[in-house]
Amino acid sequence: MNNTLAHYDFLAAVYAYPEEDFAAKVQEARTFLDAYLPEAGRLFAPFADFMPSLSTSEQQELFIRSFEVQAVTTLDLGYVLFGDDYKRGELLVNLNREHREAGNECGIELADHLSNVLRLLPKMQDEALREELARLIVWAALKRMIRGFEPEQVELKDNFYRKKYKTILDRPKDNYTIYARALEALYRLLQFDFGFEERELPEQVSDFLKNLHTEVKLEGD
Repeated sequence: MNNTLAHYDFLAAVYAYPEEDFAAKVQEARTFLDAYLPEAGRLFAPFADFMPSLSTSEQQELFIRSFEVQAVTTLDLGYVLFGDDYKRGELLVNLNREHREAGNECGIELADHLSNVLRLLPKMQDEALREELARLIVWAALKRMIRGFEPEQVELKDNFYRKKYKTILDRPKDNYTIYARALEALYRLLQFDFGFEERELPEQVSDFLKNLHTEVKLEGD
């Protein structure tokens, strides 16, 4: 495992709500990935090419449509993995303790938000616990989040939102799944830094998607 994980601290900004300097943060991430792990840099390139072409308000709108309102997925890792199960509550309790001990401020987001957990990783003193968090929570959730951007999954969620809210907000015509590229780059980076092997993650359907399948069925009955 790579023990110099400081890059996750500044990379976290890519997965946070865009502020005025977001384009600069994206380019900083691109420069790092291109030099450190070119394969991840290539995955990240479409995202890095596209986001600076948007105004800050457009970046924010895309972020909200991807992760918050009628979302493609969510950046709350515990919800991706466990939905509303009690296990997410346990995860939040444990993560809040780790954030507190590491002096990692979570701001307005919950303890399991991807950006908060990324900033936590290099601050953790217990390497075994850090690796467990990276593999069982971050890496596992990323796999499911990326799958959420696949066309059939986007259509499933759109159908659910259409039935539940009787309407669906307009998505950008182009590149509305562009955040998947940033998530794919992060997935590959974690795999490289921690030496994870693909066989460690058996394919599962996330609780987020299971909940949508169930509610769509109930709405149709």
